[in-house]
Amino acid sequence: MRAAKFGWLLPLLMAAPAGAKPMPGDAAIAQTARQAMTATGARGLAIATIDKGKVVSVQAFGERNAKGDPLTPQTIMYGASLTKAVFAYSVLRLVDEGKIDLDRPIAAMLAKPLPDYGNLDAYGNWGDLAGDERWRTITPRMILGHSTGFANFSFLEPDGKLRIHFDPGSRYGYSGEGIMLLQFGIEKGLGLDAGREIQRLVFDPLKMPNSSLVWRPDFAANLADGWELDGKAVPHDERGRVRAAGSMDTTITDLANFAAALVSGEGLSKAARAELLRPGLAIRSRSQFPTLQDDAPAAERSAGIASSVGLITFTGPQGAAFFRGGHNDSTGNTLVCLEKGERCVLIMSNDVRAEAAFPMIVREILGETGAPWRWIFGDMKFV
Repeated sequence: MRAAKFGWLLPLLMAAPAGAKPMPGDAAIAQTARQAMTATGARGLAIATIDKGKVVSVQAFGERNAKGDPLTPQTIMYGASLTKAVFAYSVLRLVDEGKIDLDRPIAAMLAKPLPDYGNLDAYGNWGDLAGDERWRTITPRMILGHSTGFANFSFLEPDGKLRIHFDPGSRYGYSGEGIMLLQFGIEKGLGLDAGREIQRLVFDPLKMPNSSLVWRPDFAANLADGWELDGKAVPHDERGRVRAAGSMDTTITDLANFAAALVSGEGLSKAARAELLRPGLAIRSRSQFPTLQDDAPAAERSAGIASSVGLITFTGPQGAAFFRGGHNDSTGNTLVCLEKGERCVLIMSNDVRAEAAFPMIVREILGETGAPWRWIFGDMKFV
């Protein structure tokens, strides 16, 4: 009788992935946030959760500036490289509209050879590529999967010149300059305005009214400044130029709506969503930064991580998952999502010290995901 009475539970128990846990409520998330801030000294932190592809919790904690004004779910925060995920989503929507082919080289989008455009402050130092014909092979897929062969940005090169370090498409090497090349192809080649397209394809349909890739004066009333590792307070930048590599201002509320769409596939065809989740190029470096590292010995790699079209995919104890992060000297952001159950945790902080608690926060909310934290953050000491 006992077996018959509870037999209906067996399929559910067998289907539950190892490490899965119920999504915690607001009070438990708030307790985790307070623990993270106490342990790291971070002054501001915002957390959103998604379950079954829907936003279920959005909270903010601490301060948005040195005056002590509260950080709220409506505070404007810097998106940093989470901008790249928004851009990738918009590109996939353009693919669905038949305007972009992920495997058609950027060269085919342009009216003249890329180096002939010269070095452009708004985009990149394309003139430096004269004499290296490998630029002709670079595709949107390679760009969104970070395999152009470029450094992160040319100003980081010893001589400040843009160059291709390895055959495009052959290996992973994080590059914001690559993202700017795709923006250049869209704007100069297709005649589209990237900022307007992201507004049309992402911000408007996904109900993100307080998001923009350029500064808006109305942001000033509730704006997050930031704190660096040494506790120094720094003002929020007012970015006046659309840069798909990382100029987005947004709120945790807006970005939670985007995360829900990303994990559920809202607004994308099945084929486009598959590109987001399909592991592409295997990643063999020891850590994400510095970029252009040699392959690490197998024992020092994070097994199973790969770049997709805009994301980092991995498989952990709860199955297939993906990650996307954003960082500068006073900003730490991360998004970790599990395909099973369409569950995510989104973390934004205007204090870079909070990053040391990101693994703990994600684990407390989602359980063990297998996220490659050592690859993401290198030798950081976690709480």
